[in-house]
Amino acid sequence: MNQVRKYLVIGLVITAFAGGAFFMILAFQGPRGIPQRATVLPQPAPLPQFSLVDQSGAPFTRESFRGRWSLVFFGFTHCPDICPATLQQLAIARSRVLADGENEFPNIILISVDPERDTPEIMAGYVGHFGPGVTGVTGSLEELRKLTTALGIFFEKSGDENGSYSVDHAAVVIVINKSAEFHALFSAPHNVEHFVSDIPLITDST
Repeated sequence: MNQVRKYLVIGLVITAFAGGAFFMILAFQGPRGIPQRATVLPQPAPLPQFSLVDQSGAPFTRESFRGRWSLVFFGFTHCPDICPATLQQLAIARSRVLADGENEFPNIILISVDPERDTPEIMAGYVGHFGPGVTGVTGSLEELRKLTTALGIFFEKSGDENGSYSVDHAAVVIVINKSAEFHALFSAPHNVEHFVSDIPLITDST
């Protein structure tokens, strides 16, 4: 009987040790490889065909996303706060991630939801304020809506009796993978630390 108890105690100790080791592995390895702020789609969604132009007037289409990760923000140059703040946060995150030893950082792309005012020339001057690695994109409303509809991006022009207007729009940052697919998103409010911690995890996942 004593021998049976001895084996039972040994078995319980081994089980407890194995369980503890398993949870230690999860604690030290699992969460570090999982984005904590971004929402990653269970299955990336292919982008539709669309035809816009970048700040130099060159065509910007679905193929423009292929071969490199991209961070896409829909905004406009007359935006008083959210747009410049978000682009500045992304630019700071880019500098920090590269300084930490990463070889590259996704393209930062501002796509205008106000093409009536945001010509390629105006976009070029605007995105230039945020340093290298930032692209400005504009085009017709018809082509723009092909992309925003597929990504679930809301935007709406709101004016007053004096003829001035603004554009209400979603403030998410969309992550597009190298295969031109909607891969993940960051919801507002944004934070530099969220981008710094999660973007390398997302781009290293494939």
